[in-house]
Amino acid sequence: MNVRLTLRLLGALLIFLAGTLLFPVPFSLYFGDGATAALLLSALLSAVAGATLFFLFRTENELSLREGFAVVSFSWILFSAFGALPFLFSGTISNPIDAVFETMSGFTTTGATILTRIEGLPESILLWRALTHWLGGMGIIVLSLAILPMLGVGGMQLFKAEVPGPTADRLKPRIQDTAKLLWGVYVLLTMVETLLLMLGGMNFYEALCHAFATLATGGFSTRNASVGAFDSSYIDWIITLFMFLAGVNFSLHYHALRGRWRDFWKNEEFRCYLGITLAATLLLVIANQGRIYGSLIDNLRYSAFQATSILTTTGFGTADYEQWPVIAQYLLAFLMFIGGCAGSTGGGIKVLRILLLFKHAHVQIFRLIHPRAVRLVKLGNVPVNRDVMQSILGFFALYIGIFVIASFIMAGTGLDLVSAGMSVAATLGNIGPGLGSVGPVDNYAHIAPFGKAVLILCMLLGRLEIFTVLVLLFPTFWRK
Repeated sequence: MNVRLTLRLLGALLIFLAGTLLFPVPFSLYFGDGATAALLLSALLSAVAGATLFFLFRTENELSLREGFAVVSFSWILFSAFGALPFLFSGTISNPIDAVFETMSGFTTTGATILTRIEGLPESILLWRALTHWLGGMGIIVLSLAILPMLGVGGMQLFKAEVPGPTADRLKPRIQDTAKLLWGVYVLLTMVETLLLMLGGMNFYEALCHAFATLATGGFSTRNASVGAFDSSYIDWIITLFMFLAGVNFSLHYHALRGRWRDFWKNEEFRCYLGITLAATLLLVIANQGRIYGSLIDNLRYSAFQATSILTTTGFGTADYEQWPVIAQYLLAFLMFIGGCAGSTGGGIKVLRILLLFKHAHVQIFRLIHPRAVRLVKLGNVPVNRDVMQSILGFFALYIGIFVIASFIMAGTGLDLVSAGMSVAATLGNIGPGLGSVGPVDNYAHIAPFGKAVLILCMLLGRLEIFTVLVLLFPTFWRK
């Protein structure tokens, strides 16, 4: 592997991070929250570290798949380390492991927090916290593809390593054009949601923070009680809509903006995603009606919000669903493993993988009944490549294996059975809130430092879809 090229690219990304750290500075000056110096110092240190790597390790070599995996994985680690500096310098978080936990949770769009009191913290720090969501949502690496040609390297290797889902499809022949289109759609949806939330009574600052968190399916809020603090049905439904849109493959949004609205319904994964959302909402309504909510309208509002929030791995909350019937809690726990569509900002296993796994199981059962029949796994009447199917089976096995092993480890730190399992499910799936002591009205502050380190790794594995990180552990990866 070309270590010099890897370090040079990581330096370029740190310089970019330094620029994003300046974004909250005007808000800090406007609110007078006292965090300006912390943000500027963080930006300076990031810029110095990035410039050192960028100019020290000059190389003419081209980017290969190995460097792509390394840059993606190590950039998330570096971003979480340097992105934690504003929390530490401002005094918002005093413990380094807690600061890295919060930042990794932001960049991986997990939304798990160790903060026990959010309201009253510096506004610019909370904005930076939300911005880490937004940057990590579509992917720092995808954004950087637009500038990689200036560095003299190609970007398809990074795109394959970063874009969520079993495949990475181009919308344009040139990969940097694809990145620009995806981010263009992302920015447009963010602007529209921000405006709609402001029409619902939020100020610009809170609307922007919640739009950042929604489109990234992150879940960090500016309020202790999350979205429920606003107690507005309008805001609930707007965020429900945009959470749903954020869980859709962004290439479908691009096609829709070009007038191809029928592509939504033609897409089999979208139909499955829509069906799961509606079915989960209906089941929650049935479970809660008369027991938790007397009004059908309120029941539908809270059930739809929570079903969409968990399925898309956003993690916003408007209700304490641990007070709901046990069957409703089981349903939400099941949704945590599914996640959004491939090519969305959502986490989890992904709807496409779940759909293909069921299709594969159906084919295997069919072959038992008809041994001589030839039947292939198809998606939209197109046969699925055998390599893709094997990759999905391998991913599923690793996902469940990591969940089981990490749950055992978390139980060893002193957590009860439910809290141990759900803390792993919520971080590996990039959801945030789980059940037990990490439920919707709780946080992760009480977890031991070693346990937080395990969950940080789970967040990274979940966001980069396991293979990208685990491949770095094989000695053959580093050999020529």
